[in-house]
Amino acid sequence: MNWYKKDQHFLIDEQVLERIIEYGNLTKTDIVLEIGAGYGNLTAKLTKRAGMVIAIEVDPELAPSIKKVENLEVITGDALKEEFPPFNKVISNLPYSISSPVTFKLLKHGFELGILMYQHEFARRLVASPGNKDYGRLSIAVQYHARVDILEVVSRHAFSTPPQVDSAIVRVVPRPPPYNVRDVNFFMKFITAAFSQRRKKLKNAILNNAAMLGIKESALENLPKNIIEQRAETISAEELAGLCDLLRKDNNS
Repeated sequence: MNWYKKDQHFLIDEQVLERIIEYGNLTKTDIVLEIGAGYGNLTAKLTKRAGMVIAIEVDPELAPSIKKVENLEVITGDALKEEFPPFNKVISNLPYSISSPVTFKLLKHGFELGILMYQHEFARRLVASPGNKDYGRLSIAVQYHARVDILEVVSRHAFSTPPQVDSAIVRVVPRPPPYNVRDVNFFMKFITAAFSQRRKKLKNAILNNAAMLGIKESALENLPKNIIEQRAETISAEELAGLCDLLRKDNNS
Protein backbone atom coordinates (compact mmCIF):
# COMPACT_ATOMS: atom_id res chain seq x y z
CA MET A 1 0.00 0.00 0.00
CA ASN A 2 1.33 3.43 -0.94
CA TRP A 3 1.78 6.02 1.84
CA TYR A 4 -1.00 8.20 0.48
CA LYS A 5 -3.56 5.37 0.64
CA LYS A 6 -3.38 5.60 4.45
CA ASP A 7 -3.84 9.37 4.30
CA GLN A 8 -7.12 9.56 2.38
CA HIS A 9 -9.86 11.12 4.49
CA PHE A 10 -12.50 12.53 2.16
CA LEU A 11 -14.54 15.49 3.38
CA ILE A 12 -18.20 14.65 2.74
CA ASP A 13 -20.12 16.99 5.06
CA GLU A 14 -21.96 19.34 2.69
CA GLN A 15 -22.30 22.13 5.24
CA VAL A 16 -18.57 22.14 5.98
CA LEU A 17 -17.79 22.09 2.26
CA GLU A 18 -20.07 25.09 1.72
CA ARG A 19 -18.48 27.02 4.60
CA ILE A 20 -15.00 26.42 3.15
CA ILE A 21 -16.21 27.93 -0.12
CA GLU A 22 -17.63 30.95 1.74
CA TYR A 23 -14.37 31.46 3.65
CA GLY A 24 -12.57 31.57 0.29
CA ASN A 25 -14.63 34.60 -0.84
CA LEU A 26 -14.27 33.44 -4.43
CA THR A 27 -14.91 35.40 -7.61
CA LYS A 28 -14.50 34.59 -11.29
CA THR A 29 -11.13 36.40 -11.25
CA ASP A 30 -9.63 33.85 -8.84
CA ILE A 31 -7.25 31.06 -9.80
CA VAL A 32 -7.50 28.43 -7.05
CA LEU A 33 -4.99 25.71 -6.24
CA GLU A 34 -6.40 22.60 -4.57
CA ILE A 35 -4.03 20.01 -3.12
CA GLY A 36 -5.39 16.51 -2.47
CA ALA A 37 -8.55 16.71 -4.55
CA GLY A 38 -9.65 13.12 -3.88
CA TYR A 39 -12.94 12.35 -5.62
CA GLY A 40 -13.53 16.04 -6.29
CA ASN A 41 -16.16 16.85 -3.62
CA LEU A 42 -14.59 20.25 -2.91
CA THR A 43 -13.30 20.63 -6.47
CA ALA A 44 -16.81 20.68 -7.95
CA LYS A 45 -17.87 23.50 -5.64
CA LEU A 46 -14.69 25.47 -6.34
CA THR A 47 -15.22 25.33 -10.12
CA LYS A 48 -18.69 26.89 -9.74
CA ARG A 49 -17.32 29.96 -7.96
CA ALA A 50 -13.74 30.49 -9.19
CA GLY A 51 -12.47 31.47 -12.61
CA MET A 52 -9.99 28.58 -12.75
CA VAL A 53 -9.21 25.62 -10.49
CA ILE A 54 -5.96 23.63 -10.57
CA ALA A 55 -6.45 20.38 -8.65
CA ILE A 56 -3.48 18.20 -7.69
CA GLU A 57 -4.18 14.56 -6.77
CA VAL A 58 -1.40 12.05 -6.14
CA ASP A 59 -3.54 8.92 -6.51
CA PRO A 60 -3.68 7.85 -10.19
CA GLU A 61 -6.82 5.83 -9.45
CA LEU A 62 -8.68 8.84 -8.04
CA ALA A 63 -7.60 11.66 -10.36
CA PRO A 64 -9.56 10.37 -13.39
CA SER A 65 -12.76 10.24 -11.30
CA ILE A 66 -12.84 14.03 -10.85
CA LYS A 67 -15.57 15.46 -13.05
CA LYS A 68 -14.02 17.45 -15.90
CA VAL A 69 -15.29 20.96 -16.56
CA GLU A 70 -13.95 23.78 -18.70
CA ASN A 71 -12.34 25.78 -15.88
CA LEU A 72 -10.58 22.81 -14.23
CA GLU A 73 -7.07 21.45 -14.72
CA VAL A 74 -6.28 18.17 -12.93
CA ILE A 75 -2.63 17.35 -12.27
CA THR A 76 -1.89 13.77 -11.28
CA GLY A 77 1.22 13.95 -9.11
CA ASP A 78 2.84 14.56 -5.75
CA ALA A 79 2.25 18.14 -4.56
CA LEU A 80 5.68 18.17 -2.93
CA LYS A 81 7.34 17.40 -6.27
CA GLU A 82 5.08 19.16 -8.77
CA GLU A 83 5.88 22.74 -9.71
CA PHE A 84 2.90 24.87 -8.74
CA PRO A 85 1.42 26.92 -11.59
CA PRO A 86 0.45 30.53 -10.80
CA PHE A 87 -2.51 30.88 -8.40
CA ASN A 88 -3.84 33.56 -6.08
CA LYS A 89 -5.81 31.39 -3.63
CA VAL A 90 -5.24 27.91 -2.24
CA ILE A 91 -8.21 26.03 -0.81
CA SER A 92 -7.63 22.43 0.22
CA ASN A 93 -8.37 19.56 2.53
CA LEU A 94 -4.67 18.78 2.78
CA PRO A 95 -3.20 15.28 3.07
CA TYR A 96 -2.25 15.40 6.75
CA SER A 97 1.04 13.51 6.40
CA ILE A 98 2.50 16.35 4.30
CA SER A 99 1.00 19.27 6.27
CA SER A 100 4.31 20.85 7.28
CA PRO A 101 6.34 20.56 4.04
CA VAL A 102 3.45 21.53 1.78
CA THR A 103 2.68 24.59 3.95
CA PHE A 104 6.25 25.84 3.66
CA LYS A 105 6.26 25.12 -0.07
CA LEU A 106 3.08 27.18 -0.44
CA LEU A 107 4.57 30.07 1.56
CA LYS A 108 7.41 30.33 -0.96
CA HIS A 109 4.80 31.27 -3.58
CA GLY A 110 3.00 34.57 -3.76
CA PHE A 111 -0.72 34.16 -3.04
CA GLU A 112 -3.47 36.20 -1.42
CA LEU A 113 -5.39 33.73 0.70
CA GLY A 114 -5.27 30.14 1.89
CA ILE A 115 -8.19 28.20 3.39
CA LEU A 116 -6.62 24.95 4.52
CA MET A 117 -7.80 21.93 6.49
CA TYR A 118 -5.31 20.47 8.97
CA GLN A 119 -5.43 18.10 11.90
CA HIS A 120 -6.62 20.15 14.88
CA GLU A 121 -3.43 19.53 16.85
CA PHE A 122 -1.31 20.79 13.93
CA ALA A 123 -3.56 23.83 13.50
CA ARG A 124 -3.12 24.72 17.18
CA ARG A 125 0.65 24.66 16.71
CA LEU A 126 0.35 26.94 13.67
CA VAL A 127 -1.48 29.68 15.57
CA ALA A 128 0.11 29.30 19.04
CA SER A 129 1.67 32.23 20.92
CA PRO A 130 4.39 32.35 23.62
CA GLY A 131 3.47 30.63 26.86
CA ASN A 132 1.19 28.16 25.11
CA LYS A 133 2.24 24.50 25.17
CA ASP A 134 1.68 24.32 21.39
CA TYR A 135 4.04 27.24 20.70
CA GLY A 136 7.24 26.23 18.97
CA ARG A 137 9.35 26.24 15.84
CA LEU A 138 6.35 25.68 13.55
CA SER A 139 4.41 28.58 15.10
CA ILE A 140 7.30 31.01 14.64
CA ALA A 141 8.33 29.85 11.17
CA VAL A 142 4.82 30.06 9.71
CA GLN A 143 3.84 33.28 11.50
CA TYR A 144 7.03 34.89 10.18
CA HIS A 145 5.53 34.60 6.69
CA ALA A 146 1.79 34.83 7.25
CA ARG A 147 -1.11 35.62 9.55
CA VAL A 148 -2.84 32.41 10.58
CA ASP A 149 -6.22 31.93 12.26
CA ILE A 150 -8.33 28.89 13.11
CA LEU A 151 -11.77 29.50 11.59
CA GLU A 152 -13.50 26.42 12.95
CA VAL A 153 -12.93 22.93 14.32
CA VAL A 154 -14.32 20.11 12.17
CA SER A 155 -15.44 16.79 13.63
CA ARG A 156 -13.71 13.65 12.42
CA HIS A 157 -17.21 12.42 11.50
CA ALA A 158 -17.37 14.95 8.64
CA PHE A 159 -15.10 12.60 6.67
CA SER A 160 -15.49 9.24 5.02
CA THR A 161 -12.79 6.95 6.43
CA PRO A 162 -12.77 9.24 9.50
CA PRO A 163 -9.33 10.20 10.83
CA GLN A 164 -8.45 9.42 14.45
CA VAL A 165 -8.66 13.09 15.46
CA ASP A 166 -10.69 16.21 14.71
CA SER A 167 -9.57 18.72 12.10
CA ALA A 168 -9.58 22.50 11.76
CA ILE A 169 -10.05 24.98 8.95
CA VAL A 170 -7.24 27.55 9.00
CA ARG A 171 -7.02 30.88 7.19
CA VAL A 172 -3.51 31.73 5.95
CA VAL A 173 -2.81 35.26 4.72
CA PRO A 174 0.78 35.88 3.57
CA ARG A 175 2.22 39.23 4.64
CA PRO A 176 5.62 40.88 5.15
CA PRO A 177 7.47 39.64 8.27
CA PRO A 178 6.32 41.46 11.45
CA TYR A 179 9.94 41.91 12.59
CA ASN A 180 13.36 41.99 10.98
CA VAL A 181 16.08 39.36 11.22
CA ARG A 182 19.52 39.59 9.61
CA ASP A 183 19.71 36.03 8.24
CA VAL A 184 16.42 34.18 7.80
CA ASN A 185 18.06 30.80 7.15
CA PHE A 186 20.15 31.08 10.32
CA PHE A 187 17.05 32.17 12.26
CA MET A 188 15.19 29.03 11.18
CA LYS A 189 18.14 26.90 12.34
CA PHE A 190 18.26 28.87 15.57
CA ILE A 191 14.59 28.29 16.45
CA THR A 192 15.00 24.60 15.59
CA ALA A 193 17.83 24.49 18.15
CA ALA A 194 15.90 26.59 20.68
CA PHE A 195 12.93 24.21 20.74
CA SER A 196 14.92 20.97 20.42
CA GLN A 197 14.94 20.57 24.21
CA ARG A 198 11.75 22.26 25.37
CA ARG A 199 12.16 21.52 29.05
CA LYS A 200 15.62 23.08 29.23
CA LYS A 201 16.58 26.71 29.52
CA LEU A 202 17.30 28.40 26.21
CA LYS A 203 20.96 28.79 27.20
CA ASN A 204 21.40 25.02 27.43
CA ALA A 205 19.49 24.34 24.23
CA ILE A 206 21.79 26.72 22.34
CA LEU A 207 24.94 25.28 23.94
CA ASN A 208 23.91 21.73 23.06
CA ASN A 209 23.38 22.79 19.43
CA ALA A 210 26.41 25.07 19.06
CA ALA A 211 28.04 22.79 16.46
CA MET A 212 24.84 22.62 14.37
CA LEU A 213 24.55 26.41 14.52
CA GLY A 214 28.24 26.90 13.76
CA ILE A 215 28.81 29.17 16.77
CA LYS A 216 31.32 29.29 19.59
CA GLU A 217 30.12 28.66 23.12
CA SER A 218 31.64 32.00 24.14
CA ALA A 219 29.07 33.75 21.91
CA LEU A 220 26.46 33.23 24.63
CA GLU A 221 28.31 35.64 26.94
CA ASN A 222 26.87 38.61 25.05
CA LEU A 223 23.26 37.42 25.18
CA PRO A 224 20.86 38.92 27.77
CA LYS A 225 20.93 36.56 30.76
CA ASN A 226 17.35 37.37 31.78
CA ILE A 227 16.15 35.94 28.45
CA ILE A 228 18.41 32.93 27.92
CA GLU A 229 17.66 31.68 31.44
CA GLN A 230 14.04 31.15 30.31
CA ARG A 231 12.64 28.26 28.30
CA ALA A 232 12.14 28.99 24.59
CA GLU A 233 8.37 28.46 24.80
CA THR A 234 8.03 31.57 26.99
CA ILE A 235 9.99 33.90 24.68
CA SER A 236 8.42 35.91 21.86
CA ALA A 237 9.49 35.37 18.27
CA GLU A 238 10.76 38.94 18.08
CA GLU A 239 12.95 38.44 21.16
CA LEU A 240 14.29 35.20 19.70
CA ALA A 241 15.06 37.05 16.46
CA GLY A 242 17.01 39.63 18.47
CA LEU A 243 19.05 36.91 20.17
CA CYS A 244 19.66 35.27 16.82
CA ASP A 245 21.00 38.55 15.38
CA LEU A 246 23.35 38.98 18.33
CA LEU A 247 24.69 35.44 17.87
CA ARG A 248 25.11 35.94 14.13
CA LYS A 249 26.85 39.27 14.61
CA ASP A 250 29.28 37.89 17.19
CA ASN A 251 29.99 34.84 15.08
CA ASN A 252 30.84 36.98 12.05
CA SER A 253 32.93 39.52 13.94
